[in-house]
Amino acid sequence: MQVKTLTAAVAMTTAMSAGMLVVSSLDNQAQAQETFSWKMVTSWPKNFPGVGQGPERLAELVDEMSDGRLTIEVFGAGQLVPGFEVFDAVSDGTAELGHSASYYWKGKAPEAQFFAAVPFGMNAQEMNAWLHFGGGMELWNEVYEPFGVDVMVAGASGVQMGGWYNKEINSIDDLDGLKMRMPGLGGEVMSRMGVAIVNMPGGEIFTSLQSGAIDATEWIGPYNDLAFGLHQAADYYYYPGWHEPTVMFETIVNEEALAELPSDLQAILTTAVRDINANVLDEYTARNNDALETLVNEHEVELRRIPDDVLAQAREYSDDVIAELAESSDLATRIYESYSTFQDKVVNYHAISEQAYYNARNPEGDTTE
Repeated sequence: MQVKTLTAAVAMTTAMSAGMLVVSSLDNQAQAQETFSWKMVTSWPKNFPGVGQGPERLAELVDEMSDGRLTIEVFGAGQLVPGFEVFDAVSDGTAELGHSASYYWKGKAPEAQFFAAVPFGMNAQEMNAWLHFGGGMELWNEVYEPFGVDVMVAGASGVQMGGWYNKEINSIDDLDGLKMRMPGLGGEVMSRMGVAIVNMPGGEIFTSLQSGAIDATEWIGPYNDLAFGLHQAADYYYYPGWHEPTVMFETIVNEEALAELPSDLQAILTTAVRDINANVLDEYTARNNDALETLVNEHEVELRRIPDDVLAQAREYSDDVIAELAESSDLATRIYESYSTFQDKVVNYHAISEQAYYNARNPEGDTTE
């Protein structure tokens, strides 16, 4: 009798286990068949070269890699929300994804400026190393956590140009009273040098410069500046871009929407973002010199180097601005300590690698003038 009871119990357990496996398998199949349609808002004009095409590539990759289970509709600045409202749109769920630059949110999260561009700071290669292997991404996500937003680095500009001006800059005195578009920490530095800073999305720059609403602007570099036609609105093109040794672009994700994705789709999204992170920088590296030659040789743009005394003053004020930001909160202090410690290490090595190689490759120094 006991043997029969035990046999029956085992049979029942086996049947229940098999049933559970079938249910689990069906659940997995149902999850695999579930589809998601997301919206992505950006701070750039639709399909704009480089930075604007990165989100388009992201959408294509995700669609292909997920076999259509996750589709992303990309909106340029102003199509769904204005360019400076991307963060709010992702935070409140109006859109699941956004593509922008973190210094635009300094009013909400001042610490976010560390992750876009630090004057005289790390370049794109160094920033990627800090973000992915030096703890930078963890700190960046900590900044955005109160807003229900996750972040992934999604492209870089490389070293930018110093900007377009409607007058020659021969000394610091020539900056006094100028109205200029320059965001982030660089804009704060220029403000302390007597410049009236005006912030606006990229799509408004040309009209503002051409009309005289602003006297100068920085945007990104030759590839994008040529596409915007900025050479038609200003005569002088200055370098180097001390204020933005790179801009690290971001893909921001609504935290609740991300949690609803199956793990494989989360992995696909992360992998696709990592792809465009490299792709955007590669495109700028490939296109910038050809665009610069077009600006100088075909459009007769006057390429000028920023005077040494202006650079020296900018460096001094940059130290002050960064130190003040670092002291603004406990989180800012921790970010600054992580950033500056990593920069010290990477600069130490690059002195005998990258910089030493550049010096050996170009022993004549600056030959652009």
